[in-house]
Formats: sequence, C-alpha cells, structure tokens
Amino acid sequence: MSTVKPTTGGIALDGRPIVRDEARELLGQVMGYVAVTVGFAALGAYIGRDLSGGAGLLFFLGAFGAIIGLNVAVGRGAQQLAIALLFGLGLLLGLAVAPVVADYAKADPAALWQAAGATAAFVAGCGAYGYATRRDLSSWTRALFWALLALIGFGLVAIFVSIPSANIIYAVAGLVIFGGFTIVDFNRLRRSSDDSTGGAVAIAAGIFLDIFNVFLLFLDLFGGGGSEN
Repeated sequence: MSTVKPTTGGIALDGRPIVRDEARELLGQVMGYVAVTVGFAALGAYIGRDLSGGAGLLFFLGAFGAIIGLNVAVGRGAQQLAIALLFGLGLLLGLAVAPVVADYAKADPAALWQAAGATAAFVAGCGAYGYATRRDLSSWTRALFWALLALIGFGLVAIFVSIPSANIIYAVAGLVIFGGFTIVDFNRLRRSSDDSTGGAVAIAAGIFLDIFNVFLLFLDLFGGGGSEN
C-alpha cells in the first residue's frame, strides 16, 4: 500500500523542512492580516481627510507606540492583543497620512491610483522574488537599516539645504531600500517555522509597513513632488 509523503516548501529558520501545506497556510494567514490592515489604513485615510497636519503628527506618534506594543504582545504570546494592535497600527497610520492623501486627492486624483497600482506591482514583484528565493536573505537587514538611516539623514539635510531633484533622489532611493525590505520580509515568511498567530502577526506588520512606505514614495513621484528643487 502506497503512502503519500508531504512535500516540502523550503528550509525553516531552525533548519527544519517546512511542509508545503503549512507554508501555504502561513502565507494565507499573513497576507490575510496584511489585507485587513491595509483596509484599516484606507479607512483611516478616509475618515481623517479633514484633519490638520498637526493631528497627523500625533497619530504618527500613536502608530509608533502601537508598533512597540505589538512587539511586546508578540513576545509575550498575547495573540489577540497583537492582532488588535496590528489593525490599530493600520488605522493610526491611515489617519496620520490622511491630510496628505486628501491634498493629493484634490490636486491630482490620478496620482493616488497610479501610486496604488505601482505599489501593488512593485510589492508583488519584490515579494515573489523574496518568497521564491531559497537562500536566507536575513543578512541584508543590517545594510538596509543603515541605508534607511542614511536616507533619513539625507531627507533632514534636504529640508535646510537646496538640493536639485532632492525629492526624486529621496523617493527612488527609498524605493530601493524598501524593495529590499520587502524581499527580506517575504523571504522571512518563506523560511519561518513559527506557525503561531503571533509569528504571523509580526511578519504581517513588517510587510504592511513595507507597503505603506512604498505607497508614500510612489505618491511623491507621481504627485509631482519630484519637480520641486
């Protein structure tokens, strides 16, 4: 009598083969969380469209607190709290950028759709590459982190010093960096052996933040921000 052997979908972070069905289940769970979080971000951007820029800054601070709380909740195994904080993070970041999105919607509505479409294609491409790569890409994280700090420093300098095409440089460099983070996060998803809800939430948070930042960078490009010197 023949038996059916489970096929593997890669090597986990602990060296254990990942059963393909388990990998697909984790992928579906993570992307489900990401989709709902993106929905909350869109809701926040809509209900906060009349907010002031100052209010947006407060929501950014709230989102930072949600990220810290989410990591603590995942570390302590508080799965339901971690999920709530993930969705709250999406809502808070949506509220934080609502004034900016509303300005683009009034001045150049097409830029929003172009940015959304480009974000979907960009993340899908980077994510597919990261998920399909069997090699562990976690070593990229440190270089990407330092590159992100350098980008933030460049952005601060550009506020006070006139740099030709600074917005284009910032946006393109940012897309390269967050493209790298997207590849790493999807590679992490492929290699993850943590099938708990907490592990899925942590990975989903990383992917959502990738999507959020890529969207803002594309919005800057398509919205004409790069034309300012």
